[in-house]
Amino acid sequence: MQHLIGYIVLFPFLGFLVLFLLNRYLSKSMVSLIGVGSVGIPALLTMLVGLNYLNDPDGTVRVETWEWFQAGSLDPGITFLLDPLALIFVFIVTFVGFLIHLYSVEFMKNDDGYGRFFAYMNLFIGSMLILVLADNLVFLYLGWEGVGLCSFLLIGFWYRDPENVKAAKKAFVVTRIGDTSMVIGLFLLFAHFQTLEIQELLAAIPGKWAEGSSLATWGSILLLGGAVGKSAQLPLQVWLPDAMAGPSPVSALIHAATMVTAGVYLIARTHVLFLQAPDVMEGVAIIGALTLLIAGTSALTQTDIKKVLAYSTISQIGYMFLALGVGAWSAAVFHFMVHAFFKALLFLAAGAVILAMHHEHNMFKMGGLRKRMPVIFWTFLAGAASLAAVPLITAGFYSKDAILWLSFAGEKGNSALWLAGTAGAFITAVYTFRMIFVTFYGKQDHETAYRPGYLILIPLIVLAVFSMLAGFIEMPHNMAHVDLFSGFVQFSLPEAMPQINKPGLEWLFQGISSLMTLGGIFTAYFLYLRRPEKPRQWAHQYSRTRQFLLEGWKFDRLYRYLVIRPVTYLSEVNREDFIDRIYILMAESTRWWHTLLVKTQNGRVRWYIMGTALGVLLILAIIILI
Repeated sequence: MQHLIGYIVLFPFLGFLVLFLLNRYLSKSMVSLIGVGSVGIPALLTMLVGLNYLNDPDGTVRVETWEWFQAGSLDPGITFLLDPLALIFVFIVTFVGFLIHLYSVEFMKNDDGYGRFFAYMNLFIGSMLILVLADNLVFLYLGWEGVGLCSFLLIGFWYRDPENVKAAKKAFVVTRIGDTSMVIGLFLLFAHFQTLEIQELLAAIPGKWAEGSSLATWGSILLLGGAVGKSAQLPLQVWLPDAMAGPSPVSALIHAATMVTAGVYLIARTHVLFLQAPDVMEGVAIIGALTLLIAGTSALTQTDIKKVLAYSTISQIGYMFLALGVGAWSAAVFHFMVHAFFKALLFLAAGAVILAMHHEHNMFKMGGLRKRMPVIFWTFLAGAASLAAVPLITAGFYSKDAILWLSFAGEKGNSALWLAGTAGAFITAVYTFRMIFVTFYGKQDHETAYRPGYLILIPLIVLAVFSMLAGFIEMPHNMAHVDLFSGFVQFSLPEAMPQINKPGLEWLFQGISSLMTLGGIFTAYFLYLRRPEKPRQWAHQYSRTRQFLLEGWKFDRLYRYLVIRPVTYLSEVNREDFIDRIYILMAESTRWWHTLLVKTQNGRVRWYIMGTALGVLLILAIIILI
């Protein structure tokens, strides 16, 4: 099994190198074969590794290749660590990534940058695999920055449009804030433990840093800064809605399998450090709760179908942060897995709708598509039902229910966190089925220009099946007796058991969350099918509130006033940079001395003899005086 792990990482990078260097000489069919195959093969290898884990679910495999560099006692290696937690992430990255690549063959077939697109996508997959398989935090950081680079390249893929370039730069700059925090955190950890090997570090932290110590708190805060930036959580969530500038497969990859899940993985992987900082754990839960509410209410007013899904991703990652903050580590990873299926499905289905509607993104200019695009409609509905956590029949219900229950009944849970999560469930159901009813029901105003082929439909059908059935592998404790597969998924993380062990109470809370979901669906049905004039009336009546939510609670405007304008003003004031003047003075001084010395090179021998004699006299005088 060890040699397979190396190949899982190797193939995407080989695909990237071949496509990046040779894509102009390759046919589109060959580009497709290399681009899709270099992710499909790792997906198959991951399944083989996963089957091996069925026999040894607690096993951990460490694969050493070579030493990367050595600087004092810091000697990180190109070493891979595969445990159940990493395996779940590798499976999602490769399997969902493969389906997205397969979809992209048809979606991008008429694009001029076809080969470049698949090269970047392969690099994205490879970088994420390094991130989740890294044995040390330096190697992990290489993958961390790799996915940041790829997000910049792919968000701005259609770079001829200035708005796309602006969105790519925004994503790159905002995430750099979190990355800087993370780097400082790595320096802090290395300064105190003299290692960044993950297993050694996590074993040493409890013995050296007491629970609640200032060093553990600061180390956790700094790593949390990196996680917040990458996973688009409060207050660094502003880059993700603009990231919709890239092609729809890019959005699916960023939101489902790679970029935004990196922060969740970092906190889960370093959970031992966070357990030593209870205040930071509470902060993680609060950040998640606030983010899921802010993003959810923002999604309620969006008209761009991809922006609804973007705010939905921010909100669902908020649920994962809520779970991490209350110590429900397995629940967070379980929701990550289920979210990857339904969010990839929703973005890919939305991309097919956009293609069919002449690249129109506005839902309110669509309508009536369920009869024209039945497969797209039913698969989109499956993803939407899972996102809204329709009870009992969808995977999203089981993963979200675990988070809601432990946010109340867990050791670190409380009623305020549960209320936030439950309110978020109602809001999610409203904006999700608002999207369904506006896009697929009502009167069709425009003819569809495109009917998707099997390369688009097959990934959607596969993802729809997983969006409905994946939840049955890990059902709630009070329902486990009806499920043969419960407990199948093990994440090598401490299990957060409820402090309130009352099955009846858990049934009550499940019933409440189910009613909130069904109530949200009925609300969307009533407002957007039965009484569609009501939302228009309210939008006019409460136009300021609507605009506030439409702009994501105006965080962009806040940062414009607090950060961008002051920095721009100081840059204008300091246009003639005084630091530059120091270097200009040095250059001018060097030029003056050069001009002076050039005059001594006049070709007259007597001047050279006289200069030599004066030099000898000067040296003798110095020797005598000293």
